[in-house]
Amino acid sequence: MKLFFVAACLAVAAAVPSSYKPEYKAPSYPAPSYPAPKYPAPAYPAPAYPSPSYNKDNKYADITVTSQSDERNIDGSSQWSYAQSDYTTREESQAQKKMQGVTYDSYGKESYGEVLGNTNKGSSYWVSPEGEKLTLTWAADEAGFQPKGDHLPVAPVHEYELPVAPVHEYELPVAPVHIPFNGKGYKIY
Repeated sequence: MKLFFVAACLAVAAAVPSSYKPEYKAPSYPAPSYPAPKYPAPAYPAPAYPSPSYNKDNKYADITVTSQSDERNIDGSSQWSYAQSDYTTREESQAQKKMQGVTYDSYGKESYGEVLGNTNKGSSYWVSPEGEKLTLTWAADEAGFQPKGDHLPVAPVHEYELPVAPVHEYELPVAPVHIPFNGKGYKIY
């Protein structure tokens, strides 16, 4: 049966001339036309706040940054600073440090060991609106945040002597001597 089918296919192929090419014409469809959208262009209201450079009451409009630096190192340390035309300055540096602390594994188990942390030092200088010149220095490390400045409030120091408990002088009472009885009112010696 297979042989007969193959022979029939060869006979049909031999009967078709070699120059025969079927022509196929794709149907043509007109391009769709859509009406143009009819909506007005959006109108955005002007901002309700004045621009800072044109605000006559802005007394800080003329303050500019006169210098700045920013340095980041591969070891995790960095330092940066800036100065402004109103003499305000700030500088800060940080370094990574190994210290003892709490760590957590991927399961959330807590353990105490060596961790990397940042230490930070810096200072800032500015003039208050009242004209007072203020300087603030700080350090932040495993001991916490430690700011220092003459303008910071300081807790009062109380120096006083602790009271001394009074000394009582008295004679200790003498315990009574127990004389055993036999239950009938007679002393047992």
